[in-house]
Amino acid sequence: MEIRNVAIIAHVDHGKTTLVDGLLKQSGTFRENQQVAERAMDSNDLERERGITILAKCTSVEWGGYRLNIVDTPGHADFGGEVERILSMVDGVVVLVDAAEGPMPQTKFVTQKALGLGLKPIVLINKADRPDGRPEEVLDECFDLLVALDADEEQLDFPVLYASAKEGWAVQDLGDEKESLDTLFDLIVKHVPAPQVDEDAPFKMLVTTIESNPYLGRLLTGRVESGVLKTNDPIKGLNRSGEKIEDARASKIMAFRGLEREAIEEARAGDIVSIAGLVKTTVAETIGTPEETKAIDAQPIDPPTISMTFAINSSPLAGRDGDKVQSRVIRDRLMKEIEGNVSIRVEDSAEADSYIVSGRGELQLGVLIETMRREGFELSISRPRVLFREEDGKTMEPLEEVVVDVDEEFSGVVVEKIALRKGTMTDMRPSGGGKTRITFLCPTRGLIGYHGEFLTDTRGTGIMNRLFHSYVPHKGEIPGRRNGVLIANSTGKSVAFAIWNLEARGVFFIGSGIDVYEGMILGEHNRPNDLEVNALKAKQLTNIRASGTDEAVRLTTPRKMTLEQAIAYIDDDELVEVTPNYIRLRKRHLDPHERKKASRSKIAS
Repeated sequence: MEIRNVAIIAHVDHGKTTLVDGLLKQSGTFRENQQVAERAMDSNDLERERGITILAKCTSVEWGGYRLNIVDTPGHADFGGEVERILSMVDGVVVLVDAAEGPMPQTKFVTQKALGLGLKPIVLINKADRPDGRPEEVLDECFDLLVALDADEEQLDFPVLYASAKEGWAVQDLGDEKESLDTLFDLIVKHVPAPQVDEDAPFKMLVTTIESNPYLGRLLTGRVESGVLKTNDPIKGLNRSGEKIEDARASKIMAFRGLEREAIEEARAGDIVSIAGLVKTTVAETIGTPEETKAIDAQPIDPPTISMTFAINSSPLAGRDGDKVQSRVIRDRLMKEIEGNVSIRVEDSAEADSYIVSGRGELQLGVLIETMRREGFELSISRPRVLFREEDGKTMEPLEEVVVDVDEEFSGVVVEKIALRKGTMTDMRPSGGGKTRITFLCPTRGLIGYHGEFLTDTRGTGIMNRLFHSYVPHKGEIPGRRNGVLIANSTGKSVAFAIWNLEARGVFFIGSGIDVYEGMILGEHNRPNDLEVNALKAKQLTNIRASGTDEAVRLTTPRKMTLEQAIAYIDDDELVEVTPNYIRLRKRHLDPHERKKASRSKIAS
């Protein structure tokens, strides 16, 4: 059976996972009466909740005597480490673009990677039935994007389809009958070349993803570059410079059939398979026959741009909520993460019981923390720090391209706020529907913690997309958070009467009856300085009753923060305490005397 390997790349929310659902259904992979979850490829709980793809996944369908291996890639640049490796497994890409929004930053990021590998794109303009759709203009924008990304003539001569993944149709012309996705299947078979592989050469495969299976152990997935591998054949792992890592046997070979993996007897060149049996070989390394001495070239991985400190939870409430609290357990979990996620780096910190974790962005590290807390971990997380570089004696910092879509009335405040963060505007144009699209180049430092403020400034209607651009000379000081915080001065349970009396001082993050401890952050002060407050003070009971004073206390609804908002909010001398059920903010030094000593030494330095 002939093979076609194709990846679907698109911006977040443009509908690629929904399109894969349609392809699975219409290829007969599912029975007519089979119950299938919507967005079946987003199998991870976090992916379902957030509506985004975090991990690249593979599926396989049969169509007219061909086997189509379809890879669903993440759209966020934070998960770009996944994208780069995955694209090395495929021979063609479907660039899926929203008919109203047009090509967006993440489309640009992944498409650039695909063009660099010489892959020829198929452009699919999705949601073509949207009332605010502008398919013809979007097609021109796609062409301009490919020109800007230095596509060659062959890549610029791309076929175009209009589709609605939700309705399950794709057509070459919007006037055609809208029945099914057959046109897309036919185009993939015709336009995507068969894998350029040598079946007669010895077996060789580059590992592109890794996962743990409770029954089979580590499963290494990749595309077979050459040869044939049978179950129980001897194999060996090679690192990137061709040195042997280990000898083993292929205890199990699994291939994708629909959404499931099935055991197969042999893997042939060109197919995408998973191999069990190796214990040390990891991502970007090569599996080959015992005689093999040359590794397959692996794509270089873009360096991390942001780091955070993951430490044990040292608050007085530690160990009450989670069951994984020791530094050894945290270290083992982080080491397991870097085995399969090559875009994350973990180093030991100078401080005891803590580790410096570096990644592509706040979202990527936020997803790791969220995953760990769901597994029962308790952690203390520091404010994100940008990773600087030294080049020719100059300090260089990462710069990001920021594209915002906002209602016209809010464009002024967004331009002003990003200018304060040392951002420069490079483009501003109307994007239809009373919205304006503005493009900035802004240091990553300036964007830490800005998203929440951006949503407030645009009344929740703005959309912001970020993409790593380049390293530039250090841009100087950027102003931080303007307000101080309200800090608990004692330990116990918060009292409604005390909070009610303190509400004039600022906005609270907690309600009444909540466990608090000395040094915990209870709210935001409405002045620039920090203020220690007593949230445990109950009303003094007397035998005198005054009219109107004994009514029930009504508290303002506290401002609840998500994990990402909390991490972005804190300052350098603060931490986020993360447990399976709680997110608390706290000062790094809980004792007020320690805090004063630390701030004095900081001023002195």
